[in-house]
Amino acid sequence: MSPDIWPLLAFAFVAGFIDSVAGGGGLVQVPALFIFLPTVPAAALLGTNKCASIWGTLVATFQYARAVPIEWRATLPTCAMAVVFGFAGAAAVTMLPGDFLRPLVLVLLVAVLAYTLWRKDLGAIHAPRLGARPQFWAGLVTGAVIGFYDGFFGPGTGSFLVFAFVGLFGFSFLAASASAKIVNVTTNFAALVFFVANGQVLYKIALPMAVMNVAGSYVGSHLAIRRGSAFVRTVFLLVVGALIARYAWDLYARS
Repeated sequence: MSPDIWPLLAFAFVAGFIDSVAGGGGLVQVPALFIFLPTVPAAALLGTNKCASIWGTLVATFQYARAVPIEWRATLPTCAMAVVFGFAGAAAVTMLPGDFLRPLVLVLLVAVLAYTLWRKDLGAIHAPRLGARPQFWAGLVTGAVIGFYDGFFGPGTGSFLVFAFVGLFGFSFLAASASAKIVNVTTNFAALVFFVANGQVLYKIALPMAVMNVAGSYVGSHLAIRRGSAFVRTVFLLVVGALIARYAWDLYARS
């Protein structure tokens, strides 16, 4: 095994841990791939990231599904629309530059952080506020909006999903994280099919990283299930704070 891969294995474990709890694992794993493999084309790095992370997300999904009741009426429509609009977002990338979204995403993340801090009880208990039909339609809209964003731009998708399930549907942070993982698996699989079909996966790097990502996801989801929504909320706030710092720095560096 190449010495260059050892740091990537550590980052893959951390990414799996974070992503399994509150989303945002790409905040750790994607930059690590770009830093430690600077000569590899971006598409191959993104494909390698998807191949490494989808297995951790899948393990976390099984962990949650065994221990947390899944609200399928909201989750399945969200999955379906996220896949369809994820492809639409990916197609739109070829026609529109994604950079104009950075200021808007920063504003949205600050709003999410402020609202979560202000509402101390947000997501503390699982109290779905929508009936069956409104929940179905809200799932379609959520999947369409966040799916398009994921295909078009991407970073922070898992955290936006968690917040949507908490703020819009009334889920606890634990239940929201479980539903978000199911949506993530669906959208990641669709993206991975594209990368594999186009030969954009470095399997010698992706497979060892996948093992560590799975280990991190197992530990993270186990802790989240054991410690409950308060733990997920804390990690969620840390991830959103890190995303805000990243986007603020990106905007400053580009100015």
